[in-house]
Amino acid sequence: MQQRDSEAASRLGALRAVLKSSRLNGFIVPKADEFQNEYVPAYADRLAWLTGFTGSAGHAVILEDKAVLIVDSRYTLQAKAEVSAGLYAVELFPKTKVSSWLAANAPQSAVIGYDPALFTLAGIKPLKEEAAKKGFKLRPCRGNPVDRIWKDRPAGIHAPIFIHDERFAGESARAKLARVREAIQESGAAGLFISAPDAVAWLLNIRGADVLHTPLPLVRAYVPASGQPLLFTAPGHITPENRKAIGKLAQIASLAGLPKVLLGQIEPGAKVMIDNARTTLTIAAALRACKAKPVEAPDPCTAFKARKNATELQGARNAHLRDGAALCRFLAWLDAEAAAGAIDELAASDKLEAFRRETGEFQDVSFDTISGAGSNGAIVHYRASPATNRKLLPGTLYLTDSGAQYRDGTTDVTRTVAIGEPTEEMRRHYTLVLKGHVGIAAARFPAATRGVDIDGFARRALWASGLDYGHGTGHGIGSFLSVHEGPQSISRNGMVALEPGMIVSNEPGYYREGAYGIRLENLCAVTEPQAIAGGEIPMMGFETLTLAPFDRRLIVPGMLAAEELDWLNAYHARVLKELSPLLKGSALKWLKAAAAPL
Repeated sequence: MQQRDSEAASRLGALRAVLKSSRLNGFIVPKADEFQNEYVPAYADRLAWLTGFTGSAGHAVILEDKAVLIVDSRYTLQAKAEVSAGLYAVELFPKTKVSSWLAANAPQSAVIGYDPALFTLAGIKPLKEEAAKKGFKLRPCRGNPVDRIWKDRPAGIHAPIFIHDERFAGESARAKLARVREAIQESGAAGLFISAPDAVAWLLNIRGADVLHTPLPLVRAYVPASGQPLLFTAPGHITPENRKAIGKLAQIASLAGLPKVLLGQIEPGAKVMIDNARTTLTIAAALRACKAKPVEAPDPCTAFKARKNATELQGARNAHLRDGAALCRFLAWLDAEAAAGAIDELAASDKLEAFRRETGEFQDVSFDTISGAGSNGAIVHYRASPATNRKLLPGTLYLTDSGAQYRDGTTDVTRTVAIGEPTEEMRRHYTLVLKGHVGIAAARFPAATRGVDIDGFARRALWASGLDYGHGTGHGIGSFLSVHEGPQSISRNGMVALEPGMIVSNEPGYYREGAYGIRLENLCAVTEPQAIAGGEIPMMGFETLTLAPFDRRLIVPGMLAAEELDWLNAYHARVLKELSPLLKGSALKWLKAAAAPL
């Protein structure tokens, strides 16, 4: 701990010295790379290197005499554990924003630096507004000051791009391009600049390995209203083996030479569609240099990608079938071995990954497995390490949130299980969370329903007991792409209408600091509207994709309404029917008991 704090203090001091020599009174360090990926590659993880905070979202603001780390409620406990309180105050978003903190703490004449490669047009707007009101100044930096002191900074990885076969994608790149070009033409633009690598990957049916656990190449693209698109790549992306296939999809250009290439492609005055939520200030400057007229609009690829086609939906079902069998093998093993108290978080996580590898279709985990025993389970995005590794002890709860990347689908599932005999309090809290899970899974809703409209379905039982959880109830998910995918979500911020084909997670939870965490997560696909007997409006609903039983030992049947119990028993019957052919021996015996009706 002392060594960690000493190292963090040294880095913070070195950064302040650089800022002083650059005539800056402060600097903003976001958890971001130049592509705005959720999971930031090691070379761009400046926030973790500087502060020690390893969560997937946050900002540090460094002034001459104070510094703050701003995170959301998922990371309250994690930030306090990883960051020295003597160096950084920890504040919670959205109560505290970078803009509001600067307004309250930066001197009126202060000059605050930022890296324009890491801020989007949408992201910089509130900062500029606050600066104009409070009198401090924002200054874009040509080079990131953190990089000047990060001597052992890792190099970026640019792995060869590979084709995502149409038997998995369900639609050719040519057909996708036609849909996107139609959207470009409808907007009156001459082209679309795509900043987001996941959108480019979906559009051209390509994948890569530049981002940990996410099969993405770090690329960008420009799609003219007519003609072949441009694919901007880095050395290593294109090889003699893939050049011909990729060349059929797009002209291959250099990421490093992007501004110059665009000058030769975009005529002065041409309207170019850009998504302000993903377009960085650096890219916007390159477009301005072409004298292009930006048309700010959501990238059409985002909505198209979110609505999975029939092939992708079937691929998701297939992926969850094999993934469910692997998870059940793990849970059966855990049930047999954990009560002795010899298994720890890291060993459990490794065992689960091993079962997934044995499917023969496993490509990678879809994110770092959350393997939380006892009080570690209360840390929402906990990541076990040798320093924090705990044994799974009798009388405690164990939370495992994990997923896998398969060529036909991406999985994400959370189960909380009892190690030994649970307390009545544990059973009560678990059942309240389960009631919320069923509330979403069994929901029916009309067209144009947004995630925010049904988020409360998952919280009702908890609210009635004076409880809640700080994260959203559900996120979108990609098809052999990002484990978190928009624009849809089930949350207080879920303002996008749910549509048939979208896949979302259903993961309510409850977290008792210092004791245990409970989260129950399945993935669900939004179904087509269907008539209801005696009703007047066709209703959409959810098809649950994930297949794994809930822990019967933690369920209080008397707390479940008749329809909730019916849903649970029907789900368990389906799990048993679909997974039984894939299991044998002790795992099959375990499943039959675990999925028995209540």
